[in-house]
Amino acid sequence: MGWFSQFYNSSIGKKFMMAFTGSLLMIFLIVHLLGNLTLFFGEEAFNNYVATLASFKPIVRVIEVLLALIFLYHIVYGFQLWLKNRKTRPQRYKINAKSKNTDIFSRTTIQTGSIIFIFLIIHLQSFWYPNNFSSHPVNLYNIVSGSFANWIYSLFYVLAIILLGFHLNHGFQSAFQTFGWNHKKYFSLIQKLGTFYSVIIAVGFASIPIYFLLGGR
Repeated sequence: MGWFSQFYNSSIGKKFMMAFTGSLLMIFLIVHLLGNLTLFFGEEAFNNYVATLASFKPIVRVIEVLLALIFLYHIVYGFQLWLKNRKTRPQRYKINAKSKNTDIFSRTTIQTGSIIFIFLIIHLQSFWYPNNFSSHPVNLYNIVSGSFANWIYSLFYVLAIILLGFHLNHGFQSAFQTFGWNHKKYFSLIQKLGTFYSVIIAVGFASIPIYFLLGGR
């Protein structure tokens, strides 16, 4: 196991794990979006979806714990890699070279990631916590629709989702590079797939608060 430990603790190993955990989170976002889209079909459809998940609560709990661990790993090691890169790269190189070869969202991954993390905490407190730890039965549809009726909350949600879209687009392409699937012949396709995925996720999630702000019930 010495080789695994050495690989795991190396910069390459951490980048690989960042790409792997990021890929798992991107899969989760697709599943989560599909479930949330039942909101457009009304209170009964969404609450039936929530009830279906509740009927598999032990399995859902295991998945939630695994997701929490994946999120924490991705966040902690992402910050460590960013800190290491910041310490090892000369300031002049970062300003003169990196700014010319990367876009602003690639250079601000740690900042957008931090905002997304804050959004995640607020999101869990608003929806997941009352649904799982309330002392009395709750109607999650009413909680969601009530929260999104607040334009300040909805605006923050949409802005955070837009940042998430850019974060995902960068992460999608970085994951393929880390896995070594970035052949020149196919990388243009990878970029398009990353953009397509990111737009679908961002538009899909952002459409929900906009729907309720416009009076959707």
